[in-house]
Amino acid sequence: MPLDKLTIIGAGLLGGSIGLAARARGLAKRVSALVRRSGSVADCQALGIADEATLDPAAAVADADLIVLCTPISGMAGLAKRILPNLKPGAVVTDVGSTKQQLVSELTPLCAGAGTHFVGSHPMAGSEQTGPNAARADLFEGAACVVTPADTTDAGALAAVNALWAGLGSCPLEMTPSLHDLLVARCSHLPHLLASALAKRVLDPAHGEQQAQLCATGFRDMTRLAAGSPVMWRDIVGSNREDILAAIDEFADELGQLRGLIAGDSPEAIEAWLHQAKVARDDWGRSAAND
Repeated sequence: MPLDKLTIIGAGLLGGSIGLAARARGLAKRVSALVRRSGSVADCQALGIADEATLDPAAAVADADLIVLCTPISGMAGLAKRILPNLKPGAVVTDVGSTKQQLVSELTPLCAGAGTHFVGSHPMAGSEQTGPNAARADLFEGAACVVTPADTTDAGALAAVNALWAGLGSCPLEMTPSLHDLLVARCSHLPHLLASALAKRVLDPAHGEQQAQLCATGFRDMTRLAAGSPVMWRDIVGSNREDILAAIDEFADELGQLRGLIAGDSPEAIEAWLHQAKVARDDWGRSAAND
């Protein structure tokens, strides 16, 4: 059965893609979008992201069965407080935030106190592009979506969030908020920060114009993530600081091992190190293609 009303708060890449996919797949009879700018109201309607878009939080969430927070992490708690008085009893709130411990600990009791339910989630999909024009109806197709219930999470609310992501084409995967944050620090947050560090270091003007002229497809692919929103990633780093620091330390150890191999001038050891990395990447690639 489709939802009577699905509300997305924030209609950028992720929120807009949720709206497009939900409408294309018939997951809700009505899709409403809360946006910040009047121009975004017209964008949402022109792009087919929502049946209705508004600047009014109360109107956006009124009678909604499920609300998805698609804003920067730092503003989610404040937004939740604003909309809770306008939610119907039993409404389910979820999010797309890249870190979960802080959100789950804040929003679970906040929503429970208002007679609603919060279930954290994080779709492992996206790009460095932003805004409603970047939204795609197939963004979540085949992608994992981590759902992070708390000990007190209502079973019906959890089922509704899992059903939403499955309906959008993704593969829901449940785990604790703490485990989620630890794992994404390695596979999502660290790669972004490494891409930024590489872009910053290699493209330092002190190296001269010819340095940039020699940067080709390998450098472009390695640094694609550095084009993402600094504000969004500032919030991510701030909300997952300890796990990111641990991931940086792990990577520094690995880089130190590589430096030692190079300094030792052992072609066999260097080849073995590179072979291990290739096998790991190839195995992951085959597994991902078969999922």
